[in-house]
Amino acid sequence: MATVEFFFDCSSPWTYLGYSRIRPVCAAAGAIIVWKPILVGGIFNTVNPGVYAQRDNPNPLKAAYARKDMADWARYCGIRIRGIPPVFPVRAVTAMRGALYSLDQGCLEAYADAVFERYWGDFEDISQASVLTAICRQVGLDASDFFAACDDPEIKARLRANTDEVIARGGFGSPTIFVDGDDMYFGNDRIPLVEAALAR
Repeated sequence: MATVEFFFDCSSPWTYLGYSRIRPVCAAAGAIIVWKPILVGGIFNTVNPGVYAQRDNPNPLKAAYARKDMADWARYCGIRIRGIPPVFPVRAVTAMRGALYSLDQGCLEAYADAVFERYWGDFEDISQASVLTAICRQVGLDASDFFAACDDPEIKARLRANTDEVIARGGFGSPTIFVDGDDMYFGNDRIPLVEAALAR
């Protein structure tokens, strides 16, 4: 049985697209998904700072097409991405620590679904405790335990470790996907290549 490691940060729209597609692909192939929450900002700071320069000085033609491309992909995937939220980039550290807690509680997918939907579909600020509290209520997590876990040094260390791991393995953004250990793919548009790798 193949293993697919999915390194992801909910603050990326392209990750939302890839996340929505990787589950049916893995289900069809009988592959196991290993969810690896990360902080994509930590990756950019370490190995891909050019992302910030592109944000500060966008090419207007490319930016206009990127908005259309994102809308086309969202329509294709059947998810809501309304565009770029008013708070972007968002400080997603608590949300991503919470992803690790939800993983431990056995509800990572429900939690990540909710975080992605609230941020990209509803334009809610996922850095805010009130938004994360509502997400906890939605997916059946105790909010007090959730925030306590997000302050736990062990959860903080695991998020850093996941981020450091993907960098050490050659990753430079989100989503980064590995099939059976060392076969790396980056981005939503590489999901068909992941599917082909699983078919092999």
